[in-house]
Amino acid sequence: MRFRFAHNNINVYDLEKSMDFYEKTLGLKESRRIEKEDFTIVYLSDGETGHLLELTWLKNMDRPYNLGDNEIHLAFVTDDFDGAYRKHKEMGCVCFENPSMGIYFISDPDGYWTEIIPERKQA
Repeated sequence: MRFRFAHNNINVYDLEKSMDFYEKTLGLKESRRIEKEDFTIVYLSDGETGHLLELTWLKNMDRPYNLGDNEIHLAFVTDDFDGAYRKHKEMGCVCFENPSMGIYFISDPDGYWTEIIPERKQA
């Protein structure tokens, strides 16, 4: 028996704002969409892997989501860490830096964190 990742889901308060954020910060693009009367699901792809980010917008949600201590996060590897860091700093979305580990985090419009990791070469 084998398992493989399909997607990660996050619920978003403002779908268009979130889609714009993920495209501008990480280059993710919509790959498919499910429209229902009370919700919309949009799957975002990096265009390279099969792993998707599923954004769920509950149309009747009347308040931002409570993320608690925000200890759950996504993580992306980049081949241009310094360029990504500069871009995200300019966008004002860097929310936590850990220079000793060589990583940083960005925060989306709903407060979800994404870890940015430099591509590490194997020795």
